[in-house]
Amino acid sequence: MARSPGGSGRGPRDRGRDRDRDEENELKDKLVTINRVAKVVKGGRRFAFAAIVVVGDQRGRVGHGAGKAREVPEAIRKATEAAKRGLIRVPLRDGRTLHHDVKGRFGAGKVTLRAAPAGTGIIAGGPMRAVFETLGIKDIVAKSVGTSNPHNMIKATFAALQLLNSPRMVATRRGKKVGDLLGRRDETTGAAEATA
Repeated sequence: MARSPGGSGRGPRDRGRDRDRDEENELKDKLVTINRVAKVVKGGRRFAFAAIVVVGDQRGRVGHGAGKAREVPEAIRKATEAAKRGLIRVPLRDGRTLHHDVKGRFGAGKVTLRAAPAGTGIIAGGPMRAVFETLGIKDIVAKSVGTSNPHNMIKATFAALQLLNSPRMVATRRGKKVGDLLGRRDETTGAAEATA
């Protein structure tokens, strides 16, 4: 049966593309650093630009990428494309902070991320702040020890974020209910208070 000329003519594949486009539109990108690099050749030096970009939807998805090109806008575009390809999902508590404290390491970069009560804000420096803002974290205390190289700091932060577990993830891994895990913690604290 022929489709009427007035019909939308959109198949399921087109709807999938639209969904991808919508997801790309809601992603927020942040330029972390841009650096001029030089390649020494026979006639002298060739200059290029290296960019690091962090991309996130501010609802628990975040990615980072690096790009290099002769012009700044092209380097940023390449870095943004790389960041969109490598998005990870991070479980957040109440959509504002981490479920537990975690440490990450990459090369000489070491970071410690700590969950914080509501109203604390983002206490983090430089590249780490960009990651948390695009991720959608509102309350966190972070400390970087060691190198201040933005590449290593961001990669160490991502290494830490990938170690995060939510109560639901732990419960499914152990074959229990979330209430059993959280209930037991409440009972032990209640018993400790009763004996004190």
